[in-house]
Amino acid sequence: MSGELFWLTLTVGLCLVIWIPYTALYGGIVGLKSGTTDTPPTERLPVWAQRCHRAHMNLLETLLPFATLVLILQVTAKADSSTATAAAVFFFARVAHIILYTLGVPFLRTPAFAISWFVCLYLLWQALS
Repeated sequence: MSGELFWLTLTVGLCLVIWIPYTALYGGIVGLKSGTTDTPPTERLPVWAQRCHRAHMNLLETLLPFATLVLILQVTAKADSSTATAAAVFFFARVAHIILYTLGVPFLRTPAFAISWFVCLYLLWQALS
């Protein structure tokens, strides 16, 4: 497995587990039956859980472009050590974003997001060149 695919796999894994804290908390607040049959209103969650939900939604929004670019680089054989490093930076920037956003740390979550966005731009540039 290439470096880019490894980091993509870890990012997908992160996306698969980040919903667990706020969803489990919601089920604990409204009960199992309501938590599994109703559309959960996030305003019933504590503020940290609402932020965790928003961080998850933000990850979903950036995962599609990242995954697509990684796959394009693989198919076109344009992946190299710089794109593998960029994919690792994307993963760690997304982990930092989730942690900082969930904890409500001001002014740091935006740079973490921006780093992951710049990585996608770099991967796009590599794919097009």
